[in-house]
Amino acid sequence: MRARLAGRLARAVPNYLNTAAWAVSRRFAGSGAPLAIVQGVILSEAGVLLAVRVEPRGWELPGGNIEAGEDDESALVREVREETGIEVSVGPLIGEYHRSGFLPHTARVYRCWPTGGLITPSSETARIHWWDPGAIPDTLVPWCRQPLRDGLDCLDGPVLCHQHQGMSDVIASVKIDLRMRLSDDRAG
Repeated sequence: MRARLAGRLARAVPNYLNTAAWAVSRRFAGSGAPLAIVQGVILSEAGVLLAVRVEPRGWELPGGNIEAGEDDESALVREVREETGIEVSVGPLIGEYHRSGFLPHTARVYRCWPTGGLITPSSETARIHWWDPGAIPDTLVPWCRQPLRDGLDCLDGPVLCHQHQGMSDVIASVKIDLRMRLSDDRAG
């Protein structure tokens, strides 16, 4: 048990360094088109579906990168299926979240509903769980908090939100990551 925990903690440092190097290279080397991702606030009678990424650890909204030639809906259906094993129907756009600072990108977040499949962790996701919307884990990564609130609030139309990911977000993410590693991804 201790050896496994030590291994998980030891893998954190190279992951942090790789993430920082990637962020610096995108910011200062000129990376071309801004990064855009899609994410889903997946709702059912069981609650809202969240996943723990393998690196860095912390609960977040399922989703990911848009491949060449894909529209948002196709990318989101594919990413959710790959990450969670769940098939979804993509509903309305909740909002566009333009994030500056560390790891700049735009996240287009949609409300979704499950249509089939079974929860199945993947090489990208260590854990997947339905959460009661009134009991969201405090280990939810900082950048997913506003989109999740907006998705649960059933707003009249999509929001356009500008978020700056500063040092406080980086520190909060590291704390969440370490807490998840120490709890074997059970921290809520």
